[in-house]
Amino acid sequence: MVAYKDIQISNALINDANAPRVAVFVGGTSGIGKLTLRALVATGTSLRIYLIGRPSSEVRTRTFVQELQSINANAEVIWVEAEVSLLAEAKKACELIKSKECHIDLLFLTTGYAPFGIRQETSEGIEISQALSYYARVLFILHLLPLLKKAENPRVVNVLGGGLERTTSINVDDIDLKNPGSFGFTTAQPHYLTLNTVFLDKLATGHTDVTFIHSWPGWVNTGNVWRGLDANQSILSWAIWAFLDPLIRLLSFTDEEAGQRHLYICTSAAFGGCGVPWSGKAGTSTTGRVDEGLFLTNYKCESTTNTKVIPALRAKATPSVWKHTHEVLKPYM
Repeated sequence: MVAYKDIQISNALINDANAPRVAVFVGGTSGIGKLTLRALVATGTSLRIYLIGRPSSEVRTRTFVQELQSINANAEVIWVEAEVSLLAEAKKACELIKSKECHIDLLFLTTGYAPFGIRQETSEGIEISQALSYYARVLFILHLLPLLKKAENPRVVNVLGGGLERTTSINVDDIDLKNPGSFGFTTAQPHYLTLNTVFLDKLATGHTDVTFIHSWPGWVNTGNVWRGLDANQSILSWAIWAFLDPLIRLLSFTDEEAGQRHLYICTSAAFGGCGVPWSGKAGTSTTGRVDEGLFLTNYKCESTTNTKVIPALRAKATPSVWKHTHEVLKPYM
């Protein structure tokens, strides 16, 4: 594990010369996104942040933005309202950002929730949790990639489950989990995180000038475990209240440490070689390199190449996932 004190030392070195100048946070109104955003603003650097969130979070987010600007007067936080489970709205948010910026240094993606409930589709015909955990994230990356490639040290940080992939986790014959019995918590969450890794691994090979990171944050008490529950799931709600929620509270990082660890992931040269100088062990990507590729980082802030799984996924899943994802997103590009 990268020691917390070493992460704090690294983060203390963040300055206007090595910090992201323009950042986009998708899902930064709560959970790890919010914690990381606060940690980034607290560095005191001059930066502009686009904070994208659903309409229902606007009131509390306005208060949060005021808090951020009181912490750092050099930080400009721009609220962008968008229900990004709808890909058409995600596209509009991207178009807004593209109309205002000539480059983006950091894209931080955390949208989604634990899909404990029944399958529910958006008006666009996509299961809501899959839209948030996969399709919207990829859409933001593809739309903003040209601006990322114009930055000096561009980085995409996708927070879900990097390193937890298994060859059995993904269903290439039913990528949208529409077949009877396909959708459920034990199948959906592993499926989504593997989809993210498969797509990002392929994308990273063609864009070596951008650092791609898929992070597994471990236990963090974000509250998202409750979001996917249906109102009539009384037994499951009781089980979460009685067992899972206390376990999360017991094992979780503090909010402060979770934010600082992801700030480190966003800025340290340990991943890709650019950023805040790092004298410790360099991360290794899924290509086996330290300077390019997709970095799978765990809650210890260590990277894994997952060498027993990634090559098999490339052969088994990459062609199907790449083609299917582009077909789904084509109307929104």
